[in-house]
Amino acid sequence: MNQKILKLENLLRFRTLCRQLHGLGQRRPLAQWRHLFSSVYPVWTAQLCVRPWQTDVLIGAALSQYRLLVTKKEERLRKSQLSSTKSKKEVEVWIGITIEELARAMDKDIDYIYEALMNTAIDIDSLEANSHLDEVWIKEVIKKAGMKIKWSKLKQDKVRENKDAVRRPQADAALLTPRSPVVTIMGHVDHGKTTLLDKLRKTQVAAMEAGGITQHIGAFLVSLPSGEKITFLDTPGHAAFSAMRARGAQVTDIIILVVAADDGVMKQTVESIQHAKDAQVPIVLAINKCDKAEADPEKVKKELLAYDVVCEDYGGDVQAVHVSALTGDNLMALAEATIALAEMLELKADPTGPVEGTVIESFTDKGRGPVTTAIIQRGTLRKGSILVAGKSWAKVRLMFDENGKTVNEASPSMPVGITGWRDLPSAGDEILEVESEPRAREVVDWRKYEQEQEKNIEDLKMIEEKRKEHQEAHRKAREKYGTLNWKERSFMKYQEKKEQKPLKSKEKTERDSNVLPIIIKGDVDGSVEAILNIMDTYDASHECELELVHFGVGDISENDVNLAETFRGVIFGFNVNAGNVIQQSAAKKRVKIKLHKIIYRLVEDLQEELSSRLPCTVEEHPIGSLTSLKHHKDDVSVIKTGMDCGLSLDEEKIEFKVGDEIVCYEEKEVLAKTSWDPGF
Repeated sequence: MNQKILKLENLLRFRTLCRQLHGLGQRRPLAQWRHLFSSVYPVWTAQLCVRPWQTDVLIGAALSQYRLLVTKKEERLRKSQLSSTKSKKEVEVWIGITIEELARAMDKDIDYIYEALMNTAIDIDSLEANSHLDEVWIKEVIKKAGMKIKWSKLKQDKVRENKDAVRRPQADAALLTPRSPVVTIMGHVDHGKTTLLDKLRKTQVAAMEAGGITQHIGAFLVSLPSGEKITFLDTPGHAAFSAMRARGAQVTDIIILVVAADDGVMKQTVESIQHAKDAQVPIVLAINKCDKAEADPEKVKKELLAYDVVCEDYGGDVQAVHVSALTGDNLMALAEATIALAEMLELKADPTGPVEGTVIESFTDKGRGPVTTAIIQRGTLRKGSILVAGKSWAKVRLMFDENGKTVNEASPSMPVGITGWRDLPSAGDEILEVESEPRAREVVDWRKYEQEQEKNIEDLKMIEEKRKEHQEAHRKAREKYGTLNWKERSFMKYQEKKEQKPLKSKEKTERDSNVLPIIIKGDVDGSVEAILNIMDTYDASHECELELVHFGVGDISENDVNLAETFRGVIFGFNVNAGNVIQQSAAKKRVKIKLHKIIYRLVEDLQEELSSRLPCTVEEHPIGSLTSLKHHKDDVSVIKTGMDCGLSLDEEKIEFKVGDEIVCYEEKEVLAKTSWDPGF
């Protein structure tokens, strides 16, 4: 510090000397300079007085030294400013950057980003590593880090080349060859669809099905005595599988609508008609159970008129065949009617070139891995073919028919089981053949990228909506506290904090009892989809919240049990198994596993589980009048009309009024039932 003061003092003296020399150059009296210089620099004064001819040299030297000092000072200042500018790190960011990407660009960890966003209007709890940040929050983080922002358009302007696989253009009519019709059996539950197919293909499918109800789509190729072949899609008639029936209608050529002659048009019958209309697929009417005494086929035909299904008897174009699936009556007539309609439709396909088809069902087999049931619509499928479906691909390892018999190739309209999938595609996915495995991976990567981009857009929209909500909440909070002084604000915040205190154990138990977390596992993709569609109809959240924790295809696993334990949920399995080890683990962890083979039984069990979470209701049940009476001082058993009697009660505050009725009753707690109606 002393050295700095000394330098400053010398600098001031030097500047004073320069001013004096400048005055000397203007020919001021030498005596005046002698007087001034003697007090400040006595030695220099003597020299100046003795050698006046050296004045110009001294002035030049002094000014040179002064300029040197000023230049060095400015250079130090410039270097200081330059180093300050250089210390700010430049961070390249873009609109929609994620938290993880921003942390990487700033060379920080993710926690640093979270800390920078604390005490802002953004909801920290809703953010994940892959969450996208809005522009205002990107600037906030960069500013708090003391860094410099650089906007880049690289991320938003970079467009990837479309690498997707698509269906080929329509083939030349000369290349088309006749193919078998794909027929879907539709109708109401228990109207005899499975029994009808059973008679046609000479198998005992109905006997193996739980409850006689088909649980998932099956594809079968039936050969008729005349030599023609028909591919049948046996779709479930249950209301729960409405979406699967719709998918079946989209890949089929003809729909056989089965209606029971003794039951008439039902809810699922109407839905089947609507699916046929939406897919623009012609109908053949099979009026079943005509062998019953109460059968009335004409009534069925008249009821169908209301739904624009006009039979040939009434001037329409719908063929109606009276059959009995149980006895086999007129089944050949039904098959012939189907073949006749197929000939009118002139069904043809191109058996050459890359394969095109549709996944009818998908499931995981313990020995074979991911397996799909597919209908080939174009080309001929052979072993070793490379296929893509959805976001999965396969090198065909094995093909088999509905009986499990290995087949070497599958032509158009042929149903076939396919193994060799890397992942499990979804029912309804389009199957396309590509030239190589690298091409298949390229297609799948592109589809995953497209899905990610769509998700990013949705996430950005949600972030923007959340940001607007937080800004609005922040604005309202400012308005709320704006007119209050600091004491009033403090008291109000204390009251709000007091109301937001943690739940007590009793309150937490009550809250948990009003939430039912569930895990769904099914045998095939379509079954799980159907159950999820049922859950979409749940409309009693005000009673008990239904929370889907996880769903998937395959048997119950240890991971499912661990999830159920974490969320205190229930596992519902459909046509799947839970091994002894899994059941013992679940029992130890107090996890319920409910297995079912009929879908409406599963739904009924789910309703019961929801009802068990509801508080009991109290009902009053009248018992009669009093059991003891007094007339004056005597105990009597009967008081006749017009007689007075005495009554005593243990409630002192009760006051009787003329006309009051006295009734004895008891209160009973009754288990509540959920108001949710899944529709069947």
